[in-house]
Amino acid sequence: MKIDLTETTSSKINKALVEGRRAVGTPTSGMVLTLVIVTDEENAYDALKAANEASREHPSRTLVVIKRVSRSPRDRAKARLDAEVRVGTEAGTGETVLLRLYGEVIDHAQSVVLPLLLPDAPVVVWWAVNAPAAPAKDPLGALAQRRVTDAYADEQPIHELTARADAYTPGDTDLAWTRITPWRSMLAAALDQAPCTVTSAEVTGEEFNPSCELLAMWLADRLNVPVTRKVSAGPGLTAVRMESSSGAIVLDRPDGSLATLSMHGQPDRAVALKRRETSELLAEELRRLDPDEIYANALKFGVDRLGHGNGDRPAAEEKAAAGEKAPTENDAAKPAAKKAAKKAAAK
Repeated sequence: MKIDLTETTSSKINKALVEGRRAVGTPTSGMVLTLVIVTDEENAYDALKAANEASREHPSRTLVVIKRVSRSPRDRAKARLDAEVRVGTEAGTGETVLLRLYGEVIDHAQSVVLPLLLPDAPVVVWWAVNAPAAPAKDPLGALAQRRVTDAYADEQPIHELTARADAYTPGDTDLAWTRITPWRSMLAAALDQAPCTVTSAEVTGEEFNPSCELLAMWLADRLNVPVTRKVSAGPGLTAVRMESSSGAIVLDRPDGSLATLSMHGQPDRAVALKRRETSELLAEELRRLDPDEIYANALKFGVDRLGHGNGDRPAAEEKAAAGEKAPTENDAAKPAAKKAAKKAAAK
């Protein structure tokens, strides 16, 4: 069931929710939390689809905050709220309210959302795109026990990790961290099977992928060893190699689906490590609402403390964002080649 409301208020939206539940016979007692999604019109469909699929495991009231850009100064000065209320089969296993904010009300989204939160239920805010630099200080983030961002959606994902570390508050998390949960589990299990001392590690993956950096920082923080970050063509994270006192431990996933675990003295084993959908990542984050201290420690380790086997990646990212080309070995050799040519001509 869908109910469209134009130029409405939070109280009218609450009334529409009650009427919708009565019409379809849907109770609210089974809902475990309120999920607030902050997105734009372009990404709203994908974000809502992921939330609906995650609601099969976590029935919730989903509030989608869409901040619409007004074209003229007159429209920007006019505050307006449109809503679309979905209950029953249209909203997965919970309730969904799409909130489209126009004009000055964009700067006061928390005032619209607050009356719509489920009473005595935890609140999770997920920024599908355009996450604030300090999620906990954002007016919407201040309402939540858990704040979910996605560094992969930013223009400068590696730089964003540094900003996340500076502004970290217990309850913050990132889907770039959630993506490496199977990798962390598999690597920890491998070390449990072969008691040894790890001396160094190497993480390989596609460029500008924050999950690769987070995995490297996690290894460096937990093992207290030097970790090198290398770039590959992908997809995503492709390999982790740990040098240990009993030989190399390698987890290699060249195709984004099936990985091979190789350990000294043991036969190679095939491991399922497929790249997961956003709905699976979101469902995992909704399972726990307490602070993730392991994520905090890995994040605060710092990208700049990693070794870079393919050049200085953070510097390359900043230059790429500024429209500059990172220097290559050929570029560095050009001045020397010109000097040699001049000497030959003089002779």
